[in-house]
Amino acid sequence: MQQNKFFPEINGNFAFGCMRLPMKNERVDYDEFIKMADAFVDAGFNYFDTAHGYIGGQSETAIRDCISKRYDRSKFLLTNKLTDSYFEKQEDIRPFFEKQLELCGVDYFDFYLMHAQDRVKYEKYKACQAYETAYKFKEEGLIKHLGLSFHDKAEVLDMILSEHPEIEVVQIQFNYLDYEDDRVESRKAYEVCVKHNKPVLVMEPVKGGSLVNLPGYADNILRDLNGGSNASYAVRFAASFPNIAVVLSGMSDMAQMNDNISSMKDFEPLSDKEMEAVGKVRDILRSGKLIPCTSCKYCIEESECPKGIRIPDLFSAYNAHEASNDSDTASYYNSVTGEGHGRASDCIRCGKCEKVCPQHLQIRELLPKVAAVFE
Repeated sequence: MQQNKFFPEINGNFAFGCMRLPMKNERVDYDEFIKMADAFVDAGFNYFDTAHGYIGGQSETAIRDCISKRYDRSKFLLTNKLTDSYFEKQEDIRPFFEKQLELCGVDYFDFYLMHAQDRVKYEKYKACQAYETAYKFKEEGLIKHLGLSFHDKAEVLDMILSEHPEIEVVQIQFNYLDYEDDRVESRKAYEVCVKHNKPVLVMEPVKGGSLVNLPGYADNILRDLNGGSNASYAVRFAASFPNIAVVLSGMSDMAQMNDNISSMKDFEPLSDKEMEAVGKVRDILRSGKLIPCTSCKYCIEESECPKGIRIPDLFSAYNAHEASNDSDTASYYNSVTGEGHGRASDCIRCGKCEKVCPQHLQIRELLPKVAAVFE
């Protein structure tokens, strides 16, 4: 395994993102998570990533019970984040941070990120002196590296890094579909990080799974390479750029774990032929009608939809329908809109979901499209 060129304590360049852990009856499946974590560590990797709101708060406690209690602290690295919905003033930050340490079962974080920074949230962090407070945690040895995660235009990232040169690392959404996307600006954000000499942590390399389940005509392009899985090409694309320190993958079963380990343990950048192939897939996807949702679930976990609409699941059903015109998608749609969960047509256009969507999707305009297909 190659040594990480930016942070020698990180083994390799691949990380376990704990936002989409295996589930059983709406609870994290500890047995499966333990198997996955053991396979990850046995393969030589050691970097885990979480945040307080992931899986309704279950991610942190699952890490405590399945990682922290089972491994010596020197055997794993843990990233956590300061999320804006959990503090209103500077005095709230330390108690929240200490609660995160307790929930994760650790006495320090290796990386601590100002979470999901954009132009609006950044103003709140400035008003609450969040960056300065987190830097004190570093001085006290409670965190090893201070960073931020980012969802906005590249010019906003440039402003933040200019005002806070103490930031050591930046986490951005980076994948071959978003690379030239005018909404996400993956390439431009990456170039800002290079300009400021900040290593990059990659989130959403497979865009919430949408780069795994490809339409048949796009899937055939990658199959013709006679190589890895669709996920492996997406993850390796992200890791192929020189300023990338780590690529995070949110894995939810052992098959995904094994697939990622096989492509990242002895990592090789994409060849010119492979780069050309993913470029062709990108062009096909960008010309289609798919909704670029990553299923992060912020829209339902942080906005509390008054109608209980499971927005990511509805978008997933819509995308599956558009990609394959499979009649089974209607059954899936009906299953995720039952038992008190709203249908797409139940949206009252309050806009709460759009305010927290990292992809800046116009959800109020998209739900009627979903309703038109299934209702």
